[in-house]
Amino acid sequence: MTQGSAAKVFSRRRASTRQVDLLKILVTAGMPGSGKEEFLKCCQARGAKVVRMGDIVRAKAKEFGLDSSDTSVGNLANEERKRYGMDIWAKRTIPLVGGDLVVIDGTRGLDEVRAFKHAFGEALKVVAIHASPKVRFERLKARGRSDSPAKLEDFEARDRRELAWGLGEVIALADRFVRNDSTVEALKVEVDGLMDEVLRKR
Repeated sequence: MTQGSAAKVFSRRRASTRQVDLLKILVTAGMPGSGKEEFLKCCQARGAKVVRMGDIVRAKAKEFGLDSSDTSVGNLANEERKRYGMDIWAKRTIPLVGGDLVVIDGTRGLDEVRAFKHAFGEALKVVAIHASPKVRFERLKARGRSDSPAKLEDFEARDRRELAWGLGEVIALADRFVRNDSTVEALKVEVDGLMDEVLRKR
């Protein structure tokens, strides 16, 4: 390698390092109804780009001709994990991440977190969003979506499925916790504090 070529390689590596230093990525984790969507809106208000893993799963379901029900989408997500590995949805998400400040929504297990950390290193932090089961159930019922649980049994079955994927471990090992049992205004205060901390470290 000539001296000129070596200099160009070093320059590219230095530029890549600067990009990683500037990049900040938050990965959200939370049980259904914990209020992740409101958290994301607060982050977007602070200039963050949001990438939803659930949108990637739903797009794949549509590609396969499946309906958008919670059961169909959940079963597809599970089957793809069995076929390609527990980190398959993270790997399909990584190419969509771009920008200086990004929030990735919807991680379900530690294998996905490891895939993200392998791709983004120390730039990535996991934020767990918590709300009580009672609050989460009422929120989900109020949504009135096709995947909203009509009965407590449906809600509990969905929780069990999420926990079986390893979501509980992700929440337990998160870098930061945001409690969302109260009002949107209270959540905004928490998110603003978190974003202030993140942006100071850039």
